Amino acid sequence: MNLEINDSNVHLLLPGKVAAVSAIYADSHGCSIFEAMQEFYKSKVYSQLEHEETKLWHLGAVALYEMWQE
Repeated sequence: MNLEINDSNVHLLLPGKVAAVSAIYADSHGCSIFEAMQEFYKSKVYSQLEHEETKLWHLGAVALYEMWQE
């Protein structure tokens, strides 16, 4: 079994990361989770998260949220 993360499978990790970051955003900004997800998908952090070589997929939701808010 190949357990290596690469550009062809990193997308499998993204839904959980997006949901967790969006939940933090929605809670702190008083918006719906859907609105938070839309905002996160438009962010530079998400754009970088999609690429395995950035290694952002290693980070947890709080770290990704803080990067996004900077």
